Amino acid sequence: MASPQLAPTPSVHFSSATDEWPTPQALFDELSWSFGGFDLDPCATLENAKCSRFFTKQQDGLARRWQTGARPAKVFVNPPYYGRAIGKWVKKAFEESQRGALVVCLLPARTDTAWWQDYARKGHVYFVRGRLKFGGAKNAAPFPSAIVVFGKFFNQDTLLGLLGDCERTQQDRS
Repeated sequence: MASPQLAPTPSVHFSSATDEWPTPQALFDELSWSFGGFDLDPCATLENAKCSRFFTKQQDGLARRWQTGARPAKVFVNPPYYGRAIGKWVKKAFEESQRGALVVCLLPARTDTAWWQDYARKGHVYFVRGRLKFGGAKNAAPFPSAIVVFGKFFNQDTLLGLLGDCERTQQDRS
């Protein structure tokens, strides 16, 4: 009798075993170029930090100001995606933009959640066409993604050129 075949074990990137999804490097590089570089990655690990200045979970980026010296920072945020933490990160991104920071977030497009309705909608929202591959994953993520930009000081035309395959929200079209 032949032994039963088991379904392949899903990548840790697509399960609740981790809430840290490393940003696709090509996407980060394009966003960094479009915004003239980023000063800070406030929710990183030693392995996936995208900026020379970053905060790990132990350093608690939620409890710190996102600025560079005396000036507000240009911040890239790819927060932990599971649980309630993501809402705290999106709220913090919005709040720091109110203090002058330019904050660019890579988020799962979970438009039905409270954090999306309360905060993400207040930014400039660009839905990424297709599904991203995070880190070294073989397969694309099982969810759609969006780029949410909080802050006033960026060139929207440059971003639209970069994200040509993305769809803007109605709010951005007005």
